[in-house]
Amino acid sequence: MEIFDTLFEAQGLVEPWRAHYRAVRPDVSLAAMFEHAIKPPADTDAGEEFCSRWTIEAGQGVAWSPARRRHAPCAGRDGIGGNRQHTRGSTMSSSAKPSGVSAAGRLVLMWCALPLALGVSVSESQPGAVFTDRTAELSLELQNAPACWADINNDGWTDLCAGGVVWKNNAGQSFTRLASDVGAVVAADFDKDGFLDLFSWSSLQAYRNNAGVAFAPITMPELAWSVSRGACWADLNGDGFVDLYVGGYEDWDAGITYPDMVLLNERGEGFRLAWSDARYRARGVAACDFDEDGDVDVYVSNYRLQPNVLWLNDGSGTLEDVAAAYEAVGTSPGFGGGHSIGAAWGDFDNDGNIDLFVGNFAHRDNRGDQPKSRFLRNLGPQAGHTFKDRGTCGVFYQESYASPATGDYDNDGDLDLFFTTVYGTASFGKKNHPVLFRNDGDFVFADATSSAQLAGLAPTYQAAWSDFDNDGDLDLATAGKLFDNGCGGNHWLKVRLDGDGSTVNRSAIGAQVRIRLESATLTRQVEAGTGEGNQSDLVLHFGLGAHAGPVSLEIVWPGGTAQTIGDVEVDRLVAVCFGELP
Repeated sequence: MEIFDTLFEAQGLVEPWRAHYRAVRPDVSLAAMFEHAIKPPADTDAGEEFCSRWTIEAGQGVAWSPARRRHAPCAGRDGIGGNRQHTRGSTMSSSAKPSGVSAAGRLVLMWCALPLALGVSVSESQPGAVFTDRTAELSLELQNAPACWADINNDGWTDLCAGGVVWKNNAGQSFTRLASDVGAVVAADFDKDGFLDLFSWSSLQAYRNNAGVAFAPITMPELAWSVSRGACWADLNGDGFVDLYVGGYEDWDAGITYPDMVLLNERGEGFRLAWSDARYRARGVAACDFDEDGDVDVYVSNYRLQPNVLWLNDGSGTLEDVAAAYEAVGTSPGFGGGHSIGAAWGDFDNDGNIDLFVGNFAHRDNRGDQPKSRFLRNLGPQAGHTFKDRGTCGVFYQESYASPATGDYDNDGDLDLFFTTVYGTASFGKKNHPVLFRNDGDFVFADATSSAQLAGLAPTYQAAWSDFDNDGDLDLATAGKLFDNGCGGNHWLKVRLDGDGSTVNRSAIGAQVRIRLESATLTRQVEAGTGEGNQSDLVLHFGLGAHAGPVSLEIVWPGGTAQTIGDVEVDRLVAVCFGELP
């Protein structure tokens, strides 16, 4: 019985499930429980199959060598040896919004080296994935602060910003300090010169990237003093330049609520304060074209039991709060809102619609049983892209949950969830710790923290994914450490999108890519801001499980232009450019 108690505690199962397993299946061994799915009793709230499988540890990871590349102009991205490949069967169509697109996008095979060594042969369902702390080995002095992954110098190796420092990635072998004192940032190409610029939400200051070697402050409009906990880039008004949505937080002691702000990009020269609103106390900000109408919408996580906001964009940058109407507040009965700290967009059930995870800090004491973190399923066009609250889905209760980040860490095709905590010891002496939740499909998530060797992490707001060593699996920056993913055995594909700076912003923020497999539609979007103040890599990553054959990419660019590219080989990085760049 004791081993069952340990298992149930680790998986966060509710008491009826525990009693059911004890009474009905006392003969099942620990290994068998991990290998087979057992149906919970019909009277539980879950009502879904619980799947927890044995974790197979991967051996040696894939090994390959990417070529160096140039960023701008798009026509100069020739990949290995300057060989450019045009893919057969590429089609482009336009929705009602865009017009005047004269040239189809170009697919460029940037990396052509396949994996040289696979440690184990595993099924599509559960490869092994073990993380190794390589922070010191890589010469990183990483602060425990929100992180932003961005290829600052366009060498094909994603660099890392955290704690005000920009760390240059030296071909996945080490990091060196490139810049300091830039604050906590999110990154996008502000002036469409081909280099990613920075916005510090901690100091409300933007920085221009000077050819990947230095940063210069951009003149900002006159802004009132404010405190922010996060921001995101997105082309809100469809002019081809990325704008900023900046969350405004609070001064608790003084009773001040600082305003959210929209800073519109003045054609790469500066910003204009276009709008502000001081109703709520914002934490994280994340953008997504969740209703697939060609413009990017914004979700704001608000604290102090205030309702979260889902800003529906009309395409011109005019925003309407539809959170209540779309069932997207992210709360529970009896509360107008939760203590939301960060949210993350992602298609968690592989149905082609982008869902939402709302991360809530939640007390459970004499102040009430406050709203827990929850998954909101996007019901798609047939239901007007409204949401259905699926509840916690296996994300067991901890008081101090904070910043979520999504990524397919085991390359099985399902988006997994890493979720930080910010108390080491919470109320009533309960220990809290960041958790890696493995997506087992159909909104069933299981705790994979220990098997992935991420147990015992310190309190942190830092959570961001990137394949920093270009081996095909997602690595994790969290708790002031860089963890190298040792996943092996499953196939994958990485996609980098580039806009033309006119119809589509240069960073292609807001673009979506879908890969249709036999039993799933994998969906990813380009986003510059997630959780609370973090940013994962702009390069899209798809785990493909056992699927080894070519795939088709279905791209929807900002503005609504659709493009299909067929016969794309897997286990590599490809780059797709929208039209011809000036």
